[in-house]
Amino acid sequence: MSPFLCLGIESTADNLGIGIVSSEGIVLANEVKVHIPEEGGIHPREAARHHSENIGEVMNRALNKTKLGIDDIDIIAFSQGPGLGPCLRTGATAARAISSYLKKPLIGVNHCVGHIEIGRLTTGAKDPLTLYVSGGNSIVSGYESGKYRVFGETLDIAIGNCLDTFARAAGLEYPGGPAIEKLALKGSKLIPLPYVVKGMDMSFSGLLTAVYNEFKSGKYELADLCYSLQETGYSALGEVTERALAHTKKPELLLTGGVGANKRLRDIIKCIAEEQGAQPFYVPINFATDNGAMIAWTGILAYKEGITTPIEYSYVNPKWRLDEVNIPWRI
Repeated sequence: MSPFLCLGIESTADNLGIGIVSSEGIVLANEVKVHIPEEGGIHPREAARHHSENIGEVMNRALNKTKLGIDDIDIIAFSQGPGLGPCLRTGATAARAISSYLKKPLIGVNHCVGHIEIGRLTTGAKDPLTLYVSGGNSIVSGYESGKYRVFGETLDIAIGNCLDTFARAAGLEYPGGPAIEKLALKGSKLIPLPYVVKGMDMSFSGLLTAVYNEFKSGKYELADLCYSLQETGYSALGEVTERALAHTKKPELLLTGGVGANKRLRDIIKCIAEEQGAQPFYVPINFATDNGAMIAWTGILAYKEGITTPIEYSYVNPKWRLDEVNIPWRI
């Protein structure tokens, strides 16, 4: 197969990303524009409106960076799910329009698979157990028998959602993770909070409710609440990850997703990997958060295996699970 270029569109939540990647795995452009709500959390329709208003500008930035024209693109990939329905539909509509206009193949990509594959590409990890933590997902997964199997996941909200929601309640900046991390460094008192691990799954809604109630009570310093929130939530993630790593005996441990930028969580992952004889890998932040390059690269992997998405099957799936996707390029 001759070398080719893929344009990837990421629009699952608040990030609008356009990536251009070559079939050799070279990221030529990875432009992102983030929807920041004026107040509260992400409103799906407002985020979708942001994406539709800005997709032309972000795409032009990506093309200008590579000095390419849209006609130079060979295939179009887009986030087909999981994610927020209105946001997904905005990206899918743009991808269909470009694919139809250029008469180029279209590939729908699972967002979670995209995170793992760009992580493998950018870090050099070959067969990792992956902890993927973001605003919408908290999943421990590893490849086995043709699919990425889920060894543990959140039963309710994701850890990133937990952090962002508490940060908003406490009057901190959005997104909340970095602000909480900064304050946690000033905290030292570990406040008892719900620690919920059920088998290999986690729950963070009780943790969020408890830390919010403690904040409203005024009994504790905000720094101590942030410190305790981090320690409790990340310890649960660490427990499930270590158990999965011991079970699978994977040689590598990969941390990805926006929450993966947190230094405390990175330290936990490093300790787990060392104790289990695995090598830790951390995805660079510009590829760990939602981005178009991860969609483009995963589209390339699928296309090389003969996978395309006919227009009539390009509808989005907001609940598309990671372990429902066939992964022929890993067989």
